[in-house]
Amino acid sequence: MSLDFSAVPRMPDGRTAAEHIDSVAALSQAVRVPMGNGGTMMWHVFGADQGNKPILLLFHGGSGSWIHWIRNVVPLSQHFAVYAADLPGLGDSDPPDDVRDIWSVTHCVKTAMDALIPGDRDFAITGFSFGGMVSGHVATLVGDRLRRIVLVGAGGLKATRKAGPKLRKLLPEMTPEVLATEARRNLEILMIHDPANVDGVAVHMQILNTTRAKTRSREMGQAFRLSEVLPRVKTPLTGIWGEYDSTTYPHIQERIDLFRSLQPDFEMNVIPEAGHWVAYEAADVFNAKLMDILRR
Repeated sequence: MSLDFSAVPRMPDGRTAAEHIDSVAALSQAVRVPMGNGGTMMWHVFGADQGNKPILLLFHGGSGSWIHWIRNVVPLSQHFAVYAADLPGLGDSDPPDDVRDIWSVTHCVKTAMDALIPGDRDFAITGFSFGGMVSGHVATLVGDRLRRIVLVGAGGLKATRKAGPKLRKLLPEMTPEVLATEARRNLEILMIHDPANVDGVAVHMQILNTTRAKTRSREMGQAFRLSEVLPRVKTPLTGIWGEYDSTTYPHIQERIDLFRSLQPDFEMNVIPEAGHWVAYEAADVFNAKLMDILRR
């Protein structure tokens, strides 16, 4: 059953959200590479053909896709060769062998990275939410070619989380109006702090990504898979969190203490008035902070 996005708000210039997303995607090279289990993994590559720039991999959040980075890829590509992944079983990528196992996801990602990134180049990873969990696991497999991980509202941590309203499942058979309404509600609960910042692109992304997601990222987060692997991660870690991240607030110090117990020099950067999807809600501040971190 095809999705009906007719109730999704348009952009201020009159374009649909899909047209805006397509216009950003058109600036990339879409690359599919094998991931070792017979399937392929989709990447959108920005700026890699413009000189010998440092390589930056972007790993999106759970039930997401590269669109989580839609406000970041173009500015970042002015300074980095940006490889924005669709993680296995999400976006346009094929599923891993086991959609409930983080290592099944990770080994697919590692195989795809080996096919995509020149073997003589080092790189950094920025991982949002579930993508932070994947980043930590990848770090145990790639050695010192991975020079830094920037965790953004990372999931899978054994730390206190305040209970909140339950998200509602989006189903293709819902009417366009219900789909748009429920997607907005989920975004306001989980992703974005200020409801005024929920626009058509966010609503379209939420409907598109969550209705096609196969990998069970939430189950992996609830099993604290990042905390489980962190003691083995030797790659330097830095954090960027939204002040009102729904997965963290008001317990951010607990996360800082956790990271500093493993890496005493860990730096946490908190962006004011932003929620979990800080890279979208506060994109300009986020982009500047991330570039500052990665240039050090």
